[in-house]
Amino acid sequence: MFVDSSKEVARPGVSAVAALDEPTRRRLYDHVVRQPEPVSRDEAAEALGLARQTAAFHLDRLAGEALLDVVYERRSGRTGPGAGRPAKLYRRSAQEVTVSLPERHYELAGRLLAQALEESESTGEPVRSVLHRKAYGLGARLAGPGRAAEVFAVLEEQGFEPRSDGEAIVLGNCPFHALAREHTQTVCGMNLHLLRGLLDGLAESGLRARLAPSPGHCCVRLEPDPSPSTGGRPS
Repeated sequence: MFVDSSKEVARPGVSAVAALDEPTRRRLYDHVVRQPEPVSRDEAAEALGLARQTAAFHLDRLAGEALLDVVYERRSGRTGPGAGRPAKLYRRSAQEVTVSLPERHYELAGRLLAQALEESESTGEPVRSVLHRKAYGLGARLAGPGRAAEVFAVLEEQGFEPRSDGEAIVLGNCPFHALAREHTQTVCGMNLHLLRGLLDGLAESGLRARLAPSPGHCCVRLEPDPSPSTGGRPS
């Protein structure tokens, strides 16, 4: 997933998927998400023929991976003194978990394109101009504050798989690969401005982004900037 370095962001992914690889845990997850109401440890254990301690362990592991939410309710319906402690219940989390190898970010592209279309319809500005501006702004935010010397680290975080090529950087992965193949001009332009924003956000990176498609690489190449002061902000 694209990571906004300017704020703390949960990063579910491989560990969450790995948690579901355990057969008992996967059975518990499937049982909980099929129920119309939150499920208690006792209910889950009884439904699957498990010891309560076993069910509790796996349910809490699923909650720890943000695959299930924990809620507390009094099943008796009673309130006040003597009503007893609320039961710990589990339900499907709203968190969406996807893992893609190589890393892809089609949801991000969809959001940028949708924002550009909506703003274009309301303001009359050309869609492509809005898309480039939105992508540039996102790139600048992704850079985060105070990370001038961390170009490789930031690019790795965003799934670009950077590699040195002399003084330049080539990107071994395009997070928008399938879209770029079918809509090259639109998606590569978006990606170019996103990376320009990212480089401008990384103060004194000394690099510029330009389109340089080549087989097996992202369409954008990062090269030493002969005039860093010009920046890459879209007009």
